[in-house]
Amino acid sequence: MELSLFFSYVFTLSIVMDPLGNVPLFLTAIRRVPDSRKTRVIMRELVIALFIMLFFFFFGKYFLKALDLDVSAMAIGGGIILFIIGLQMIFPSRSLASGSGDAAEPFIVPLAVPLVAGPSTLTTVMLLSAHNEGTLAGWVGVLFVSWLINAVILAGFSVRLAKLLGTRGLMAVEKLMGMMLVAISVQMVINAVRQIQQT
Repeated sequence: MELSLFFSYVFTLSIVMDPLGNVPLFLTAIRRVPDSRKTRVIMRELVIALFIMLFFFFFGKYFLKALDLDVSAMAIGGGIILFIIGLQMIFPSRSLASGSGDAAEPFIVPLAVPLVAGPSTLTTVMLLSAHNEGTLAGWVGVLFVSWLINAVILAGFSVRLAKLLGTRGLMAVEKLMGMMLVAISVQMVINAVRQIQQT
């Protein structure tokens, strides 16, 4: 694979994964996690997301075909999950607000899926796997470097920003990001429905 093509695909996949847009979402999701565990939790979720992306890179098209699913179904499902998460961020329940320890620690949802390895990312990964040019090692390299960029941004800056904003600042960000998630989830469903109508 040519170097220019490699960096072009790395840039595209990194933009689709949207690490900068995920920073405030990660902050609100881990705000009840003890400071000593925040970076560890973020890295754990990022590693899980990497394995999910690798799975879809190698087996995604066979998995969807076996279940008789298409990409639009994934997008609608991801949109519904994001909608529920957004509502919980805007209107947190008392049990969630008073949670602590492991009960307040996110696992897979929503950090690994759908924020990092979301429908758009997994769709892009499956499209990359369908390309004829380049070697398998080159495409895996594209995926890994894109993931590494996300890991540096999310694990490197999220915790520092959390300390800077404080508890009240994170609560305000949580409400705002909840509203954005609801809007994003609705748009995901609309885009998927439009794609279904066009086919």
